[in-house]
Amino acid sequence: MSHPHEPVHEVLESRAFEVGDGTEVRRLVPQRRLRTVGAWCFADHYGPDEVTGAAGMQVPPHPHMGLQTVSWLLEGAIVHRDSLGSLQRVGPRELSLMTSGDAISHAEESPPDRPPVLHGVQLWVALPESRRHGLPAYEHHTDLPQVTHGALTATVFLGTHAGVTSPGSTWSPLVGMEVVGDGVLPLESDWEHVAFALEGTAEVDGGVAEVGEVVQLGAGREDLQVAGHVMVLGGEPLEEQLVLWWNFVCRSNDEVVQAREDWESSTGRFGTVVGYPGPALSAPPLGPVRLMPRS
Repeated sequence: MSHPHEPVHEVLESRAFEVGDGTEVRRLVPQRRLRTVGAWCFADHYGPDEVTGAAGMQVPPHPHMGLQTVSWLLEGAIVHRDSLGSLQRVGPRELSLMTSGDAISHAEESPPDRPPVLHGVQLWVALPESRRHGLPAYEHHTDLPQVTHGALTATVFLGTHAGVTSPGSTWSPLVGMEVVGDGVLPLESDWEHVAFALEGTAEVDGGVAEVGEVVQLGAGREDLQVAGHVMVLGGEPLEEQLVLWWNFVCRSNDEVVQAREDWESSTGRFGTVVGYPGPALSAPPLGPVRLMPRS
């Protein structure tokens, strides 16, 4: 198998999961052959789902540590609540960015006056050692830069691409882009990249990618041939080893155990989400095997 720091073209299938109170998602990252893409360590793609007369998204309060959550809607609306007191309605192509630092909790829900269709992507970015113990923060940005490359248009919702930078805070070199059209997309050759279709089928790097598939591209590429509607994630290869468990991005089994205990015992470390119409999520049980850091 090629090393991920070299150019590759490997099409990987997503896995089906339910999150919160039953929202079905396609989990693209992480998986056994694709742990991280730069600092990107998690990617769920959901919808388009008809939510008229249905609950829509209902993800009760739950904790996070060591990461940033990135919510990106293509259709619909969600309401973000967190333990900082943030209360924000988020619409299509608006960046909802939460930096957990050492501890935060939040909830996401479809508002009562929701549009009929819900479709989006939920992403996580692993915070580096220099930032992961810092204070939590929340940002909402509606004015995001776009770049055109011939018949391609890239909306840069996080990070930097082709000389433009999203207003969202980042702590490692990376990019997240929604790309539409047909043409050649410049890439940072030292970064790792993946791409996945957001609707229908797309052409990526000379091959076809369907919704529910992620194309691992490795590193060492100066550009990428794209046709369709895709998301492209990239970043400088992550040198730190991570322990990902439930909603925590840690560095050791002991950190996970402590975080789980703090959440379950309501020590106050993760704060309180006010206003969500239901109880918080309970942490799943830890298995008998110690969690080991992975590259």
